[in-house]
Amino acid sequence: MRVLIAGASGLVGTALAAALRAEGHMVSPMVRSGGNAQQGSVGWDPSKGTADLAAMEGADAAACLSGASIGERRWSPERKKLLRTSRVDATNVFVDSLGKLSRKPRVFICASAVGIYGDRGDEMLTESSAPGSDFLSSLARDWEAEAMRAEKAGIRTVNARFGVILSPLGGALPRMLLPFKLGAGGRLGSGKQWMSWVALVDVVNILLFALANEGVRGPVNLVAPTPVQNVEFTRVLAKVLRRPAIFPAPAFMLRLALGEMADALLLSSQRAIPERLRAAGFEFRFLDLEEALSADLRGKN
Repeated sequence: MRVLIAGASGLVGTALAAALRAEGHMVSPMVRSGGNAQQGSVGWDPSKGTADLAAMEGADAAACLSGASIGERRWSPERKKLLRTSRVDATNVFVDSLGKLSRKPRVFICASAVGIYGDRGDEMLTESSAPGSDFLSSLARDWEAEAMRAEKAGIRTVNARFGVILSPLGGALPRMLLPFKLGAGGRLGSGKQWMSWVALVDVVNILLFALANEGVRGPVNLVAPTPVQNVEFTRVLAKVLRRPAIFPAPAFMLRLALGEMADALLLSSQRAIPERLRAAGFEFRFLDLEEALSADLRGKN
């Protein structure tokens, strides 16, 4: 199987590409002009709406995992524009390109996020739950709409709604570790907000599962079936690190420091469960948060 991957150098893309190659598949990274081209890579330029269609021909599957970091910096109007163009506009170009191929891939997986649900308190969220109305919700909703155009072109499409991915190699976890290692860790705000987490190894296995299983399509929550509240996540992380967790970060301080991003990323509550994955028979490697974090920090995950 040959798989096109946009975002192959990111946390998830790197891990997925390695897993595919280990299984004997061919990976063709989508590389932008001036990027790190490698054997089998395919050139494209989302800003210009172009892609090397001839090099894309013959792919059996495609995945769009690209997008500027949501939490890297405060959300100025310019940053919000970049977050949108790097997701919605790039996916638009990718899907348009797939639709022009003489032999289209059988399946297309596009990244999304459980942030699509907005701040929902204790509500149990499945893939059929309605989206929220904040910036992240509208961003994810538009992102998924672009991806689903591939379905209309006859390509089975999966919207992978990622939760908080646990990995020491990138994403949210390394940023969480520093205050705890300094002895200044603690809950965020009230600590009552739910966190839908998932181990990176399970993310990769889910994506491989979705590529291979014809019955998996549409929105899929890529989260462990055991979400926890922030206060519990804090307690477990402190235990694994053998550090105290006695310095809570008040909501007003987070909002002062991060603005709108604080509510969307740190204080909002998404209690998502992987209803469609469980119905499809997927088996998670990590259901227990402490086991997942311990494996991460021992380099076993």
